[in-house]
Amino acid sequence: MSLVSTSSSIAPNSEIVNSNPTVEEATAVAEKLRDMALVPNPAVTEPPLFAEVDMGADASSPTVRATVVQAATVFYDTPATLDKAERLLAEAASYGSQLVVFPEAFIGGYPRGSTFGVSIGNRTAKGKEEFRKYHAAAIDVPGPEVERLAAMAAKYKVHLVMGAIERDGYTLYCTVLFFDPQGHFLGKHRKVMPTALERIIWGFGDGSTIPVFDTPVGKIGAAICWENRMPLLRTAMYAKGVEIYCAPTADSRDVWQASMTHIALEGGCFVLSANQFCRRKDYPPPPDYVFSGTEEDLMPESVVCAGGSVIISPSGAVLAGPNYDGEALISADLDLGEVARAKFDFDVVGHYARPEILSLVVKDHPMAPVSFVSASENPHKRPDLP
Repeated sequence: MSLVSTSSSIAPNSEIVNSNPTVEEATAVAEKLRDMALVPNPAVTEPPLFAEVDMGADASSPTVRATVVQAATVFYDTPATLDKAERLLAEAASYGSQLVVFPEAFIGGYPRGSTFGVSIGNRTAKGKEEFRKYHAAAIDVPGPEVERLAAMAAKYKVHLVMGAIERDGYTLYCTVLFFDPQGHFLGKHRKVMPTALERIIWGFGDGSTIPVFDTPVGKIGAAICWENRMPLLRTAMYAKGVEIYCAPTADSRDVWQASMTHIALEGGCFVLSANQFCRRKDYPPPPDYVFSGTEEDLMPESVVCAGGSVIISPSGAVLAGPNYDGEALISADLDLGEVARAKFDFDVVGHYARPEILSLVVKDHPMAPVSFVSASENPHKRPDLP
């Protein structure tokens, strides 16, 4: 089942498979909706909002309604972006969503088209100022923005997966934040390998932030954009039992869909990929912000990232999307029984593994550049010696 709401303001416009149910069919579906508690109890005086909710689920095979958000950051304005995130989260929750996934770098922004004034052997003053502004729009983890996101998750009673630019001193990281419906911050994943020019503005994550969280709606983890192409990173996540694999991205090309389908099949997991849909006007106008090499060809309405957000089942079936039409909430009901059915065929870290031939070692501790050891931790060490 897929549910899609799409417009420039993300107003409700759901796709419904059975658009003309009989009164008997509508009544039966309404009773199922009440039993499944996926949406508020509808009055039986009119057809329910979602007429195709029955996926044959039972108590041993729960169904989870998930939404991927396809929307643009309010660039350089983190408070406004948080306001927008809350509006989108409220709308997703109104559809009965239990899990909501936002795109890569939604909080803080994806600096598409910017070079930050860098060439080999040189950095410009304007580029350094661009980084200062970008650094100012990032968030501390923990910090007040994280507290607000946690409060949103609690207010709307959803599991929230949010892409953000994390500020750690003067180094930035492309990060995914996880929250539960009680308003707890569960943890984070830092992108382990920024792509190409991203490496000049983002630091590298390490093995200490590759979590998979065991939640009431399934085991949730995330990999960001092109690190999804890293087989060993994916294998580490499979070994942790990921069932709902979130893939926030900035890649809207058609070939991205092939990667998402492959991961769903390889991992026997649901894949939820969220990307921004944004136009030139969603970024500051020139000369404050310039799309290097293409600025002269762009108009305010020009699309600079076309989305392509998608939800794929463990069997490789596309449940919702890909959407290239505009900002949207793209939703599907996930039958978690599909995970076991897919693993029966292929379990990459289980019955299909050959550890006596191929194995993986993951260093899951923080890689700190500086460590301090006090004299009290080594009483036999002279304090005046290194």
